[in-house]
Amino acid sequence: MKFGSSVLSGPADAPAVASDIYAEVRRGRRVVAVVSAFAGETDRLLSEARALGLAHDNPLLPAYVVQGEERAAALAALACDRVGLSATTLSVRALGIVAEGPAEHARPNAMDRNALDLALDQHEVVVVPGFGAMSPDGRVVLLGRGGSDLTALFLAAELGLDHVQLVKDVDGLYDRDPNVDPDARRYDRASWAEAKALGGGLVQPDALDLAEARRLRVEVRNHADGHRTVIGPDGAPPRPVQASGRLKVAVAGCGVVGGGALARLLSDRRFEVVGVLVRDPARSRDVPGVSADALAPLLVADARALLDRRPDILLEALSEAEAGHALIRAALQRGVDVASANKQAVSRDPAGLLALAEAHDAKLLWSASIGGGVPMVETLRAARAEAPVIAFEAVLNGTVNFMLERLDAGAPFEVALAEARAAGFAEEDPSSDLEGHDAAAKVRLLAFEAFGLMPDEADIPRDVLSAASPQPTGARQLCRCHMDNGRLIAEVRLMAGPIDPLFAALKGEGNALKVISADGSVVRCRGRGAGRWATAESLLADLSDLAARRLARQAG
Repeated sequence: MKFGSSVLSGPADAPAVASDIYAEVRRGRRVVAVVSAFAGETDRLLSEARALGLAHDNPLLPAYVVQGEERAAALAALACDRVGLSATTLSVRALGIVAEGPAEHARPNAMDRNALDLALDQHEVVVVPGFGAMSPDGRVVLLGRGGSDLTALFLAAELGLDHVQLVKDVDGLYDRDPNVDPDARRYDRASWAEAKALGGGLVQPDALDLAEARRLRVEVRNHADGHRTVIGPDGAPPRPVQASGRLKVAVAGCGVVGGGALARLLSDRRFEVVGVLVRDPARSRDVPGVSADALAPLLVADARALLDRRPDILLEALSEAEAGHALIRAALQRGVDVASANKQAVSRDPAGLLALAEAHDAKLLWSASIGGGVPMVETLRAARAEAPVIAFEAVLNGTVNFMLERLDAGAPFEVALAEARAAGFAEEDPSSDLEGHDAAAKVRLLAFEAFGLMPDEADIPRDVLSAASPQPTGARQLCRCHMDNGRLIAEVRLMAGPIDPLFAALKGEGNALKVISADGSVVRCRGRGAGRWATAESLLADLSDLAARRLARQAG
């Protein structure tokens, strides 16, 4: 994936870039993200250097200029880490691309992959600077204006991939300038030759030459609505563009998760927030970057009033099981798509809710209900598609895992709990977490995904974490579920001693899942399992999937 300065124009855009990357990771992919410098940064650095009277071909100049890309890469990696992705970054020197030619317009022709391969082996995401490379004699050189496109295409070719995404602020390739001619038509597919003739500055010409030479498909994808023009060996006639309006979104709950999602939604031009359900509209809300005056018109205290605002999609992040379940049902009955982060509500009757959604041509997603930012639902579904699942084990409650680590470090129980609240992991009433109800609800949902069945909550034995029951060093709240002669056996236990290194190595709010299949294969995933931004990211990813479905239906 490549993100240019039109998309990553400054630090405020980094969370949206992390969202794009997260969506690919939860589809089971590892991502190399190439970034340009922030908007205006390259020109500023060039101007600073040339103010010293340096010639444009000074061999030291490129090393100064690529600091813009390296800064953007570091910040994008930080944004990925915030939402729970395992991310790292490489400098231009470490990345290992070798290029020959003029210092400001060199051409890549070789690569030492050692650092990139190692980073990909250890992380889900590697963010790298575009535009720069190394000369054979060890100096930094530049790849010409728009050179980050060339970086991305060259990396894709060297990694043996067949395509690359260039994420931009335009919605594809047109047969003529849509800003001049409103009847301009857009290509869904275009040949490399057509792209060279019509693309203008859309894709760097050198990058298109490389794509054709290395037989790479180039997906020019719009950051806002997801439309893409695929550039490759063959094209198709362009089509008229059907304008689509913003989708209307309602949010239920404005706490840790709901407030985090709302902060992002209000700056996303794809969506119009039509209402926010809260218990007390007069109470102050923690929505980063949003004033109380801006928030006040959106707040409602009645679920029916929220749905009467006719949303297309509902984000349900309530903390109450009964109220959440009732709201999900009411929304689905109106044909409203729902993304829920409320595991207690969804686990009451997932099969019934899915049937209700189908009956009313709606869609229900619940990835954010389990694992925070860890794509557990997607991982389990992918495993089940390959072979029958016979068992799974997991650490599913970030609050308890965080507290166990703090207790190991010598913190008193009440201090560990207060720290979990301050970090945004524990609710004011933490009993659901500490008594294992939260983990049991997640076990039931995962069992539904794995086996199509759920154990009754009363049949899941649970250990309680309390000040009165000290735990041995290294304990984890481990959840297990397997099928035994047609009957599901599940448990939520506080365990120490020899456990899978996947779980033993977890830190803080970390969650992890291990899926065992009938063919002997084992699939694992892990990441940040609690906190505002990790869980909100999962909820927003479900929203993006629902939005894509809605927009596809409108276009079709």
